[in-house]
Amino acid sequence: MLRLHTLCAGLLAASAAIAGDGAPEIQRPPATPQALGVVHTLRTIPEACTRLEGRFTGNAAAPYALAAVRTGARCQSRAALRERAPATGAAGWILNDLIRVPSADCPSSQAVVRVWRKPANGAVPKMDAQGKARVYLKDGLDAASAGQLGAIPQYAVAMALEGKACR
Repeated sequence: MLRLHTLCAGLLAASAAIAGDGAPEIQRPPATPQALGVVHTLRTIPEACTRLEGRFTGNAAAPYALAAVRTGARCQSRAALRERAPATGAAGWILNDLIRVPSADCPSSQAVVRVWRKPANGAVPKMDAQGKARVYLKDGLDAASAGQLGAIPQYAVAMALEGKACR
């Protein structure tokens, strides 16, 4: 019986990978249905000092509004949030999160937000004579002035509506 369950789980994962983006790193159930005009937080990305907010508008031309809002004026970003999602199969990008938000007014329609992540493959600092990995401010400032800073992680967000429109 356990083998049958394992086989079924493997087939589901394989079919999801073939059908689209593959399984996201974060697994979550669909969100609670949201009413028209109510602003709701979809996800916070602390590394990018960003909170994703959405709202169903009721406008046929743009039925769902998605906004990236800064979490705080003093927050120091350690990752970049890109304007556009990466192309399908872009190198290095990983599907991080898949958020489904059903509409309370139109149960056959839902907003689907995909969040991709591109990790920065930064070099591990060298060990000193005492076996410690130390990072010095002057070294970082010198590298920055020389234009030799390492890559930072990146995030990208895409939104789509799925299902039948009610209006």
